Amino acid sequence: MADPIAYSRTIPVRHDVDVFVAGGGPAGVAAALTASRQGRTVFLAEAHSCFGGMGTAAMVPVFMTFTDGVNFLAEGVGREVLEALTAEKGPGCSLPQNSIPAELLKRVYDRLVTQAGIDFTFQTTVVDVVAGNGRIEQAVCWGKSGLFAVRARVFVDATGDGDLAAWAGAPYEKGDADGNLMPGTLCSLWADVDWSACRAAGKDVQTLLYKAFEDGHFTVKDPHHPGMWPVGRHLTGGNIGHAFGLDSTDERSLTRHFVEARARLPEFESFYRRYVPGYENLELAGTGSLLGVRESRRILGDYMLTVDDFKARAAFADEIGRYCYPVDIHPSKPDPQHYARFEKEFRETLRYGRGESYGIPYRTLTPRGLDNVLVAGRCISADRAIQGSVRVMPGCYITGQAAGMAAALAVEVRTGTRGFPVSELLRRLRAMGAYLPKVA
Repeated sequence: MADPIAYSRTIPVRHDVDVFVAGGGPAGVAAALTASRQGRTVFLAEAHSCFGGMGTAAMVPVFMTFTDGVNFLAEGVGREVLEALTAEKGPGCSLPQNSIPAELLKRVYDRLVTQAGIDFTFQTTVVDVVAGNGRIEQAVCWGKSGLFAVRARVFVDATGDGDLAAWAGAPYEKGDADGNLMPGTLCSLWADVDWSACRAAGKDVQTLLYKAFEDGHFTVKDPHHPGMWPVGRHLTGGNIGHAFGLDSTDERSLTRHFVEARARLPEFESFYRRYVPGYENLELAGTGSLLGVRESRRILGDYMLTVDDFKARAAFADEIGRYCYPVDIHPSKPDPQHYARFEKEFRETLRYGRGESYGIPYRTLTPRGLDNVLVAGRCISADRAIQGSVRVMPGCYITGQAAGMAAALAVEVRTGTRGFPVSELLRRLRAMGAYLPKVA
């Protein structure tokens, strides 16, 4: 590596707002909508060309569960998005409720954010922060017009990777004790699946996958195969293939895995055509312009949510929501023993029954050592196990809207993120419809 250089320049402060939100995925959209509807000025910076992150640009085909089987847990913005998407699909749509036609969801997000009067730009990347004494003063952004700064009173990090909080000095963890991260997936879009023939044949894709391994069909014998789901009348979304060793905080790692994942997709295409009934005419229609990332930084907050909280169905006096998705830790290597352990945890030991859930305390959103920064989405303060549950999209709506409400409240009472009564935060969340049963 060459010697470092010193580089300095003066840049304009383009926005001076109450709340700055970094990242326009489900957590960031929920935060921005909530803060704006509380009367706060908001600027939302999204690095990609659309809102939605994993559900749109990355083509992840399903939201995962919104309910515990009894209660709708992602009440508020989560329900609003789901109902708007259902309306966008049209009356009489036979698609599963939690499937994601990415182009429709993009329009839903565009409309919600625009109608809320939120100032935002796409293709706008946060590249640095100006911070000191436990506060961020400005976020430094880059767009096609060049570098500019955003001044705000409260900053919400919804980047997924915890970039903003980490650059401001918040402590974090990443991966397991050995630094291993869950693999990512380059999700894909496929045409010409005959779902009627597939259902009539009743074949188990997992069994067929092992037969293909025996036949030497795959270069990587990965037993963990989440599969495919219909996302349109003629289109199917694929959550198939793992990018082992992916580190989404390193552009070199991202680049390598984009290339490798695209190169491996013909193996999946030929596998489905040859082995799985109903897929004989399968054709690849596209791949995500973002990699599906499951894990990176976990920002350490005033409280770390843990797998013990999951097991205890924990309740907290400051809980801003409850969630229920199983612990879903994709093995970091394509190893049958690790996969068998995953299956037991995901299907049996770390899965809830009907009506069960765990609480998410507000303290998981407040990074240690930072007074005007909140985190939302997959980078909240959690251990690795329960992060495998709360990271999915409905969980992101829950933490995002709580972060947006807390940011708005902090601005209103002119204090930091810990300087207002949490009871008032919870009262306002309930008023917007959040699922918050009374804590004993």
